[in-house]
Formats: sequence, C-alpha cells, structure tokens
Amino acid sequence: MADEPQLEYEGLSPNAGLGVNMMAGALAGITEHSVMFPIDSIKTRMQVFSASPAAVYTGIGNAFTRISSTEGLRVLWRGVSSVILGAGPAHAVHFGTYEAVKDLTGGNRLGSHNQWLSTSLAGACATVASDALMNPFDVIKQRMQVHESEFRSMFTCAKTVFRNEGLSAFYVSYPTTLAMSVPFTAAQFTVYEQIKTIMNPTGEYSPGSHMIAGGVAGAVAAAITTPLDVAKTLLQTRGTSTDREIRHCRGMLHAFKIIWQRDGFRGFGRGLTPRVVTHMPSNALCWLSYEFFKATIREE
Repeated sequence: MADEPQLEYEGLSPNAGLGVNMMAGALAGITEHSVMFPIDSIKTRMQVFSASPAAVYTGIGNAFTRISSTEGLRVLWRGVSSVILGAGPAHAVHFGTYEAVKDLTGGNRLGSHNQWLSTSLAGACATVASDALMNPFDVIKQRMQVHESEFRSMFTCAKTVFRNEGLSAFYVSYPTTLAMSVPFTAAQFTVYEQIKTIMNPTGEYSPGSHMIAGGVAGAVAAAITTPLDVAKTLLQTRGTSTDREIRHCRGMLHAFKIIWQRDGFRGFGRGLTPRVVTHMPSNALCWLSYEFFKATIREE
C-alpha cells in the first residue's frame, strides 16, 4: 500500500480561507474554555478580595477540597454557559483576524524576515477585536463564579447587572482587559510560532509540536500578565462586593491602588498558579484543536 501523503499544517494557513480559520477558532475556543473551566473558577475566587474567611483559599488543592466539601463540585461549573455562548464567536473573530492580519503583513511567506513583528501585530489586533465581543460574557461568568453567587442563570445575571449598574458594568474592565490581553496574545502567538518553527521546521503534520508550543506559550503569557488579571477580576466582580471602595472602583489604576493597599506586592500574584495551570493545558488544547479543525474543515 502506498504511503498516504502527509498533511502539512503550515501550508494550510495561507490557503485555508477566512471562513475555515474562523470556524476552527470557534470550535477550538469552546473546547479550550469548557475543559479548564473548574480551574478558572478557582482562579477567580482566589483573586477576589473577600471579608469572608470561607472565601479565602491558600492554593488550588485547598480551594478544591473546601469548595467540594461545602458547596459540591457542580458549583465549579457555574457560569460555563456564558463562556460557551461567548467563546465561539469571540474565538472565531480572534483567529480570523489573526490569520488575516498575519497574511496581510507577510507573516505567512516562507523566509519572511518580519515574521516576529507580523505575528505580534496579528495577535494584538485579534485580541482587540475578540475582547470587545467577549468582555460582557466574561463579566457574567465571573459574577457567577464568586463565592455565594446569587446567580444560577447567565440571562438572569445579565439582566440584574444591567438593571443595577447599567451597560458600563459590562465594559468597565475592557481597558484593563486590553492592557492584559494585548501583551498576553502577542507573547502567546510569538512564543508559539517560534517554538513551532524550531520543533517542526518542515511544517509537516505534527500534533505534538502544536501541543508543546501552545502549552509553553500559554504558561509564559499567563505568568507575565497575572497582575493585570487580578485588577480585571476586581473590576468585573466589584458589583458583588460589600466593600464600599471596591464596589466603587473606577478603573485599572484605582484597582492597582486597592490591590497594593490591601495586599502589597503579593496581591498582584493572586491566582498565579491556577492561572498558569489553566492556560498551559488549555492553550495546548486550543492550538491542537485549532490546527485539527482547520485541517478537517478544509478537507471536507
């Protein structure tokens, strides 16, 4: 039997088309966020400044044990519906924008000398577009994830937040999200592309290289942007706080001031471990899923 031709992933990107890239990105995003959602819930709870001792956790194991024994494991999935509904369109826009900008700036041309700049710019543009769509869903998700959340339905949560705090509540964290996500995405895509090129210079089918490159890229990007993520969480959950200053937090700089006053330098590292633990496998899965779905859709 003759050997089947190998599928060259690297050769798919320039020719796959915007629709394929967007569909692959949507499926990859839903897969990524759904699988790692319980760890993300723990991360959110660790980042929230709470006066209740029951809502203060010392690590992933401690949080998992206490939440499972007092509230049940099911609570760790609260808010996943918001992620599923928002992640598909947001990741479709994300990957579609990324591939379009990378192609436009020459990042897909073999031997291009500006590939690093191209992938960084493409990643940043992709983030600005996708976060504008995802931010409201992320606010709803975190309001449902916090300790003793009153919300069980994403639609009830959205209505309540809009009625009590207005439309601005869904976007008060958007500048902070961009300040975090643009360097996160630029670092993630740059590290991913560089490691993938080193591990798989021929561009042949190699899921292992996509997983390793994606995992390392996710861990690096998550670690360096954790301080901004703590500020984002404070802003997105401020409406659930009983603390007057937190409840009236005005923006990113005010959030930084509160974090510094309450917890010092250590406060900016809240949730670092679960954030890295979440992003490392989820990014590996996301990139593997993205490349797989892109190849599968194109072959149909």
